[in-house]
Amino acid sequence: MPIIKSAKKAARQSIKRTAHNQQIKKDIKAALKAFKKSPTAANMQKIQSEYDKAAKKGLIKKNTASRRKAAIAKFAKAAGVKPAASTKAAAAKTPAKKPAAKATSAAKAPAKKPAAKKATAKTAAKGKTQSKTKAK
Repeated sequence: MPIIKSAKKAARQSIKRTAHNQQIKKDIKAALKAFKKSPTAANMQKIQSEYDKAAKKGLIKKNTASRRKAAIAKFAKAAGVKPAASTKAAAAKTPAKKPAAKATSAAKAPAKKPAAKKATAKTAAKGKTQSKTKAK
């Protein structure tokens, strides 16, 4: 057992985190079992969501979650399950409302003109020497 106060706290936190991580893994396994038992679009979405959550929290690596989701999609395709339209994809397909255009064009600010380049002393001197050489 730890003696130092911070080590005691770290041990308590470790126990809580372990329990939480095990619960997430149990949820993944239960969702996977349900999907394999009855492959539906809803179950597919549920298991993919569980994998995304686990990857976001660092429980599994991002590529591991991606690989497992791909395997699920392959299984679903073989079973003839069509993926449900996600809410993000559905929102992207619907056109967003455009704000009402203002009737007056006076509200627009005039565009700034680019500032003219100033000739530096070096370029001015260079130009003079070149013109002298050309004149000869």
